[in-house]
Amino acid sequence: MVNVLVIGSGGREHALSWKLSQSSKVETVYTAPGNGGTQNNIQINVNDLDALADFAQKNNCFTVVGPEDPLAAGIVDKFNKLGLKIFGPSKQAAQLESSKIWAKNFMKRNDIPTARFEIFDDAQKAQEYVKTLDYNVVVKADGLAAGKGVIVCNGADEAFSAIQTILVKKTFGDAGNRIIIEERIDGIEASYIALSDGNVAIPMASSQDHKRIFDNDKGPNTGGMGAYSPTPIIDDALSKLIQETIIEKTIHAMKKEGISFTGFLYAGIMIRDGTPYVLEYNVRMGDPECQPITMRMDFDLYDYFVACVEGKLSSMSPASWRSQSAVCVVLASEGYPESYPKNDEITGFDSISNEAIVFHAGTIKSDGKIFSNGGRVLGVTALGDTLSSAITNAYAAAEKITWSHKYNRKDIGQKGLSYL
Repeated sequence: MVNVLVIGSGGREHALSWKLSQSSKVETVYTAPGNGGTQNNIQINVNDLDALADFAQKNNCFTVVGPEDPLAAGIVDKFNKLGLKIFGPSKQAAQLESSKIWAKNFMKRNDIPTARFEIFDDAQKAQEYVKTLDYNVVVKADGLAAGKGVIVCNGADEAFSAIQTILVKKTFGDAGNRIIIEERIDGIEASYIALSDGNVAIPMASSQDHKRIFDNDKGPNTGGMGAYSPTPIIDDALSKLIQETIIEKTIHAMKKEGISFTGFLYAGIMIRDGTPYVLEYNVRMGDPECQPITMRMDFDLYDYFVACVEGKLSSMSPASWRSQSAVCVVLASEGYPESYPKNDEITGFDSISNEAIVFHAGTIKSDGKIFSNGGRVLGVTALGDTLSSAITNAYAAAEKITWSHKYNRKDIGQKGLSYL
């Protein structure tokens, strides 16, 4: 028996902890720092690499990294030097997410389909470039910005404003020291996530995130307001195309460049006229995609993590999945993704039925009560025999949970229904 340390405090980490705790090979799952819903919380910050390594060593832990920040800081390299088993990519491999510019140049030189782009660190030159274009653009901060450093623009004026926001006003801090201006590819967006040991990649179930804060994809981007799995947008033929032309091509190109990629490889995909393009890479499981994906897993996730770390993924059978659909509705604090209140008491957990699980994100537990402690607070996730029934079940459960500044989208999963 082994212990597992899951690093992070969001809904993704709660879902991973929940799934890993079901393994017969795992004794105790610790979460650092965790949230109001996770068990065995260890009060260590995700970026305190020394303290995390010390805890893992003393407690015989196999470590799983949830968020991107410690990966970008090199936690995997540190653990590997100490002989500690850890699931996730190296600092060098994590550049696929930690630097959008690095990732775009990587895609360009390896002929991985993505939008046309240019790179700028001067606002005036960026604006002059926009004036020469006859298509809409997306303006992106180079570095990590908690999923919010991407501004989709309608017309030149919005592009000028985005350039000012990122490069001049420094809304995203040093993450916006350089920007990418890329062609806006309009189509259908989906998430494609795979497990890799650096040699092969096993696809996870397909899913679709809902990034914008308001219904019908209006308003600013967020970390994600809900997700569902599987998505009918990615059929078997398209899945095969993405797997071969993007995922496997990425893994093999990384290896060819001397960078072995171990961990979750997440490609944010835009599908236009049947052709998939990479919008961005993430080097960890998506959040909130993780919640419905883990609900549908019909295999021991710990076994696959170990196989990745040991370079033995090719010996594993394809991942098996429940035939049911799963839907995650994110309950957020009013005002997110801008400023929002905290410390509201949350009630209704006792009335949630068995077909739904409430994964905590921005919560804190005090005196046996749960309080809001972030922008995205909870991820109410439910199974159903059809996508429609999973939507119904998720929203029925979400309605039972209340606090004074609760907000959620009302249309999670509707995109999928339109394709059935």
